[in-house]
Amino acid sequence: MPTLYDPFSPEVVADPFPYYARLRDEAPVHPVAKRLWAVSRYDDVSNVLRSPVFSSSATRLMMMGGLESRMQADEATLRKERRRVQRELGLGPRGTEEGWNENSLISLDPPQHDLVRNIVNRGFTPRRIARLAPRIREIAEGLVDDIMARGDELDLSVDYSTPLPVRVMAELLGVDPGDADDFKRWSDVVISGVTGDMAVEGPAPLLRTLDELGAYFLEVVEQRRREPRDDLISVLVAAEDNETLSAVETVNFATLLLAAGNETTMHLIDNAMLALLGHPKQQQQVVAEPKLVPGLVEETLRWDGPVQIAFREATRDVEIAGTLIPKGDIAIALFGSANRDDRQFPDGERFDIFRDTQGHMGFGFGVHFCLGASLARLEAQIALETLLARLPNLRRGSGEIERFDSFLVRGPTHLPLRYDAPGA
Repeated sequence: MPTLYDPFSPEVVADPFPYYARLRDEAPVHPVAKRLWAVSRYDDVSNVLRSPVFSSSATRLMMMGGLESRMQADEATLRKERRRVQRELGLGPRGTEEGWNENSLISLDPPQHDLVRNIVNRGFTPRRIARLAPRIREIAEGLVDDIMARGDELDLSVDYSTPLPVRVMAELLGVDPGDADDFKRWSDVVISGVTGDMAVEGPAPLLRTLDELGAYFLEVVEQRRREPRDDLISVLVAAEDNETLSAVETVNFATLLLAAGNETTMHLIDNAMLALLGHPKQQQQVVAEPKLVPGLVEETLRWDGPVQIAFREATRDVEIAGTLIPKGDIAIALFGSANRDDRQFPDGERFDIFRDTQGHMGFGFGVHFCLGASLARLEAQIALETLLARLPNLRRGSGEIERFDSFLVRGPTHLPLRYDAPGA
């Protein structure tokens, strides 16, 4: 059967939604490559993400440097290749044989996942997140001030959507905000090195970056042991001292949070603005009524979410929608497709900020529901409220929209816009 969907092709990365629609209609469980199956309907994706038959361990293959070019290899071969490249580069794994992806939260299954998650949840209490709101608003206002001081053009991604979550994440972790440029560079290399073209080049760029990140965060962990502060790293170090997290697990989680937290939030802000620009009546409504911004955020997560897919490995032969997925094969759970499934969301292809979005998978589903969802929502809501209040007449600029290099993360790296300066 010829494939209807290639998650790694440039055409699908640019606009996956027509491909998702065909999958839902013609082949809800579809073979993409050897050992790889695309699952596209809402109920089936939910089943894959909730069922204990499917293991999150498949995520390790992706984290080793890209799934596409490594589907033919087993995990032992990938580990051997990583060690070989590390030796050639003169790098040393930071405390474990495999470095950051060993015991990473997103590749663990219960009960081990639940133990680690309960620890890191301490850094994401509603009280701690709510305390960030005034600072997020201050950062957003300052970024808009800078934009307005430069004229009537901006690159939303570069000037606003990227620096805001990077600065917030630095303050949450308790690290130097002056390292923001390094945080962004590290985040981009990690995501592209795992889920983009960089992965095809081999693991060297990713391993170099992980080595830098490991060294950076290990130093911060040692500092927090000596002098705890009111920040997330200190919370994790306190857990580590109770022998529930190792130093490497602490570094792993900080690395995951830096990469996933930054990329998810920045693309959520950009995708929301792109959706509004394509629906000018709704843009006018949100500008006139800021209370509609939370609905805008939720509909963006459903309609064009920043994370499109997840990977799960079948621990035994399992049938989904009449198709057998053999033991050891990997299901691609297509969040982006499930979120437009008419069976769950009537007229799912239509963007509507007034829609009931309850049950959307913009932050995943099941035990791996995004740990930072409440923070991402808060950042996106404040960012959009501030932007639309200060620059109410935003419109597309003259430059091209450039998209991020990833089959997993969806959003622009450049989003040129214009606005009418006050008094113009």
